[in-house]
Amino acid sequence: MLTTLLYSPKDGSHATGNESLISTWQQQQDAILWLNIDGELTPELQAMLESKFGLHPLALQDASRERHQPKIEPFDSHTFIILRGLSADSDSIDGENILLAMFIGQRFIITRHNKRSVSIENTQAAIASGEFSLAQGTAQLSLRISRMVVKRYHKILYDLETRLEELESTMLTTANDEILAEVVQYKTHLTRLRRNFHYHVALFDTLQSTPSLPFDDSLTHEINDICEQQHRAASLADLFYNVAGDLIDGYISVSAHRLNNIMKVLTIITAIFVPLTFIAGIYGMNFEYIPELKHRFGYFIVWGVMLFLTTVLIGVFRKKKWL
Repeated sequence: MLTTLLYSPKDGSHATGNESLISTWQQQQDAILWLNIDGELTPELQAMLESKFGLHPLALQDASRERHQPKIEPFDSHTFIILRGLSADSDSIDGENILLAMFIGQRFIITRHNKRSVSIENTQAAIASGEFSLAQGTAQLSLRISRMVVKRYHKILYDLETRLEELESTMLTTANDEILAEVVQYKTHLTRLRRNFHYHVALFDTLQSTPSLPFDDSLTHEINDICEQQHRAASLADLFYNVAGDLIDGYISVSAHRLNNIMKVLTIITAIFVPLTFIAGIYGMNFEYIPELKHRFGYFIVWGVMLFLTTVLIGVFRKKKWL
């Protein structure tokens, strides 16, 4: 689906429509156009964008893909940016990523996303309510969208921080395989997020160090702010990745410690019963001429020896603090 938003500086109005507004924009030398494509970027659309906006065909191919790494590429008349955002129904760390491509020129901005984008919808709603205006420029609009993309990630990371703290407390007392599986899943999802964030960090660091058209010195603070947010998201993802790894190592250590305690108890029991079993085996043999067999107190003497050995072994184990 293709929608357009045209800003006319003469009367400060915003007009929404479809592809027909492109010709109106071409006739007004100072108008600003936002063209948003929600869904597939068809060959027909690519041809139209190439002819009317001068977009490079290879950049259009990148924007038409379902999956592509985040990137920034400057051209003579515009800057091409690809971000990885969250789908509209993603509110947790296992959410689905969507591709968000932006072509930012001085008088136009073209966005394309393969699925619903909350960042795009919120920006459109802000324009409709008067909170934001295309009069601020296409670069400002693209930075606003980028800021919303990373803020959605921040919320997920903050929620994850609370959950990891809960798991850290639980793992020391009632660790089980379900908790381990949950932590392993978090670590897997964080691997994907870390890759996205490091791409985004490199992207906006490039924009900060070598700004391209239409980004100029007036947007320095806004670009710095987005760079800080991207760095914060990347550092949080790295931190939580390490925390998840520490929790997994801690779970293995706790499980090994518990297993060692169980094995220690079993070893002590075995050590106690080995001499008792030996004595019982000797006097349990069916030979007629066992010296103690006819002794009046033989049964009680054997019991006494066995109890004595048990008491001595328990005392030794306690002295060595094995019990």
